[in-house]
Amino acid sequence: MVHLRKSSDRGYANHGWLKSYHSFSFASYHDSQFMGWGNLRVINEDRVAAGKGFGKHSHRDMEIVSYVLSGELAHEDSIGNVKTIPPGDVQRMSAGTGVIHSEFNHAPDQETHFLQIWLEPLHKDVEPGYEQKTIPPQAKRGSLHLIASIDGAQGSVKMNADAKIYAGLFEGRESANLKMDPARKAYVHLIKGTLVAQGQQLQAGDALMLKGESQVTLEHGEGAEVLVFDLAP
Repeated sequence: MVHLRKSSDRGYANHGWLKSYHSFSFASYHDSQFMGWGNLRVINEDRVAAGKGFGKHSHRDMEIVSYVLSGELAHEDSIGNVKTIPPGDVQRMSAGTGVIHSEFNHAPDQETHFLQIWLEPLHKDVEPGYEQKTIPPQAKRGSLHLIASIDGAQGSVKMNADAKIYAGLFEGRESANLKMDPARKAYVHLIKGTLVAQGQQLQAGDALMLKGESQVTLEHGEGAEVLVFDLAP
């Protein structure tokens, strides 16, 4: 099964300082057909205005991954982390038994554009945790590079979630084939550019929801940046 989810079909919220597209039901956007996919619960494409951000707020029992596309995101939390997340970094926060954090764009004249991703945890009530790694562009060039996983394989950040997240950059004749267990689900999210996935043409913001597939095929990219999720059924 392959379902195309068009960018224009996503939920949208404009709070002035924050403009956000919601791939799945979130906050005031609700669609009973799109509550998540497998154990992937949230993909929000957020644009935060200069000098603005998310004040202190709490999370519990959720794996939260941030993937910055442009600008920078300043992170501070109740477990002692004060970090800056630049483009190319992947950040994972395990909320576990509870964590309070804030995220800000401190730049005076530049927007921060990033993806906020939530995955349901494999185990609840774990100790909160944080990890951040830099993924150089050459590691993603013409291939799918593992950036987050349950076991921290291949230098990825380690999540308390039965999932793998891959990132790739594709141009022209570059292509990739990712083998999948047909018993699991997959999700392809095109961040920017154009790309053909499973034979379907994707535009920026489009996604494919896959079930029962033995592989994910990506080809014919034009300025394409993509995330691919290997998810629990």
